Amino acid sequence: GRPLPPATPPFAVREAVQELQVTAWSLRRDRMQPLHRNLIRMAREHPHRFAFADASTPKISFGMALVKTIFLARRLEKVWRGQGMVGIYLPPSVPGALVNYAAFLCGKVPVNLNYTLSESTLGDCVRQCGIRTIVTSRKFLEKIKLTPPGEIIFLEDLAARPSPVEKIAALLLAKLSPVILLERMLASHGASPGGRRRSLDDLATVIFSSGSTGEPKGVMLSQFNLLANIEQCGEVIALDEDQRVVGILPFFHSFGFTVTLCLPLVLGTGVVFYPNPLDARGVGGMVREHQCTVMLATATLLQIYLRAVAPEDFGSLQLIVTGAEKLPERLAAAFEERFGIRPFEGYGCTECAPAVAVNSWDYRAAGFYQVGGKHGKIGQPVPGMCVRIADADNPWSGKVLPPGESGMLLVRGPNIMLGYLGQPEKSAEVLRDGWYCTGDIARLDEDGFLQITGRLNRFSKIGGEMVPHLKIEEKLQELAGVAEVAFVVIGVPDEKKGERLVVLHQLPEADLPALLEQFAASDLPNLWKPKADAFYCVESFPMLGTGKLDLRGVKEMAAKFAASTETP
Repeated sequence: GRPLPPATPPFAVREAVQELQVTAWSLRRDRMQPLHRNLIRMAREHPHRFAFADASTPKISFGMALVKTIFLARRLEKVWRGQGMVGIYLPPSVPGALVNYAAFLCGKVPVNLNYTLSESTLGDCVRQCGIRTIVTSRKFLEKIKLTPPGEIIFLEDLAARPSPVEKIAALLLAKLSPVILLERMLASHGASPGGRRRSLDDLATVIFSSGSTGEPKGVMLSQFNLLANIEQCGEVIALDEDQRVVGILPFFHSFGFTVTLCLPLVLGTGVVFYPNPLDARGVGGMVREHQCTVMLATATLLQIYLRAVAPEDFGSLQLIVTGAEKLPERLAAAFEERFGIRPFEGYGCTECAPAVAVNSWDYRAAGFYQVGGKHGKIGQPVPGMCVRIADADNPWSGKVLPPGESGMLLVRGPNIMLGYLGQPEKSAEVLRDGWYCTGDIARLDEDGFLQITGRLNRFSKIGGEMVPHLKIEEKLQELAGVAEVAFVVIGVPDEKKGERLVVLHQLPEADLPALLEQFAASDLPNLWKPKADAFYCVESFPMLGTGKLDLRGVKEMAAKFAASTETP
């Protein structure tokens, strides 16, 4: 492009460099292949390399993973014939991964359904995608006690009694068959009509947003979105064949789908699956048994592990990255004190496939030192990602705020979604000229590190002023002196002021009066201080299946408490 004027401010130079990275990333397309081809390549180049394990499958290599995938794909091809999107209702596990790979190989779009949703919301997701068949297992349905709508295909029946001919055929096809022949055999009635070669622009999956603040939306991610984000993650945190990831996030979660399901096919990283991230002792045992080195989690999950996992169980971990919610400083410090490893905070959105920014290790060399991470920040943008802090009231005005000022976070890169399934109006609201409006309020510092200061739906407008819930929560945590998240602030309707603040907490009632006294004397503006009678003790906070706080559930709970104590 054109040279920048000499007086260009540093933050504008940084954005110009990021724009060049975005352009450069698009030029990588020529050497990328769809996900199913990466599986075939990895299996043939490294057939004996460790690929996956779970509680029922001690070890499976990439070569064996391809053989099993082809076997399942040949049986599923008849079941899936004539369908574009197919439902998968399984926890993170080796069978769950293989069914997803079979869908890729058959030219289908796998949609991993969220088994923590209500029956009506789950049905809505199925209808949005036009899903006719759903692959699950009897054992899993017995635990979940919720059967999704549609024709149910039980994995136990699907994989039962393989004949010697089927076994030999799958083995020979995995080792000898040309890729094009495999594609034609398995996808002749698939999502690529007329035998058209599948493109990087093809839809790879639909992931429904967590629904933590409203109804889930179907995020459409292309093959290129996923492949680009995998390479972005690999460059920042060096995920390769020498690492072993503990796969505790479900496949209906964007990090779980991209990093623990798809990333191994591209980078050759091994993954150890565990179906229940809330089972702290089970997770600790799997990490210890398989010597996992990388963990992706949420702050809420780290709280659980802090209480219940023995330090030696996490002894092999070299990297822990948290996302989906803010990582409190006290929790990070307490985790480091117990396990000897400090979690890195990252940031992502389902709409970004999902990684946007992450902290990493500092770089040291003779005469050189570069900061890789900062406490309280979500890191620097991953390579190929351009970020911009815009006016929060009018993010599309083109006004860019300088470092130190808070505004709406806009992002642009190769991993930005195609749009929301069947909702062009909502897609147009958040996508413009390649930019995605995250809905998060953030600021950049002079070194290019991002800090999330709030989310539009985590503010209350009281007396004409925007009051940030996170700032109040941080002050309460600080005054209480607890490492675990013990407070959630939420706004409920108020006839006089429009909204008023309610605090749900898990502090012992005996400790509350002293805290309220300190809080009243704190330096927060009076408008930001909920009244003493707006604090309600709860046994636990509502959580989503991803280990993330369910803000919609919190709001409903707070509204019930507030209504029960209102004076008539």
